Amino acid sequence: MGTVSRISKEILLVLTITFGMSGVRSLLGLIDDLLSTTPLNEQQETIYDEASQIGWLDLALQVTSAATLFAWGLLALFLLGTSMPKMRWSDWGWGALLAALIGIPGLGLYLVALQLGLSKEVIPTTDAVEIPVLLLWSAANAFGEEVVVVMWFMTRLKQLKWPAWAAIGASSILRGSYHLYQGISAGFGNIIMGIVFGFFYYKTGKIWPLVIAHFIIDAVAFVGYLALDLSWLGL
Repeated sequence: MGTVSRISKEILLVLTITFGMSGVRSLLGLIDDLLSTTPLNEQQETIYDEASQIGWLDLALQVTSAATLFAWGLLALFLLGTSMPKMRWSDWGWGALLAALIGIPGLGLYLVALQLGLSKEVIPTTDAVEIPVLLLWSAANAFGEEVVVVMWFMTRLKQLKWPAWAAIGASSILRGSYHLYQGISAGFGNIIMGIVFGFFYYKTGKIWPLVIAHFIIDAVAFVGYLALDLSWLGL
């Protein structure tokens, strides 16, 4: 089997197993939402969905789902024949900068899109007990997505002789596709995020800043509301 053929088949298989199929499901889900008689901005998307009403069983199911995301990232590293590079303190600085660059405008985009009917209303958690699981999900999403969608996917496209702009574009479109379940604006917003992250990786070859930035963005989205709502402290 030729190298090009092998890489092409690997891309098809990995994306079918991971985020490619997630993108297809999100697109179909968005079509279903748009065909609903309820306007998109009157529909809700809950950040934390219980997998079971039994506490310990819900925790176990959430952990296994997060483990799947970590495994996707580890699979991509295995296929690349490499491991995660050593994390440096500078990675945290770049991560925080990228998180602010993406997160602050992203919040504004969400609020505008909600008013224009292009996004669902995202319901944050109000239960402090869920915080550890949400932080685990933040880490799992960050690791799985950035390693697969940026590091592995862009590396393989480079090996197929794709120009940088095409590889960045493909990576960003993939990222946008599996966020369509939140609404049209989430898809476009994540495409923009993908362009920024893809360009950063292309220029620096650093993956940890992207993982850190993604973790910060998700952690703030998942638990930030709870930090502002002090009722759970009895205040």
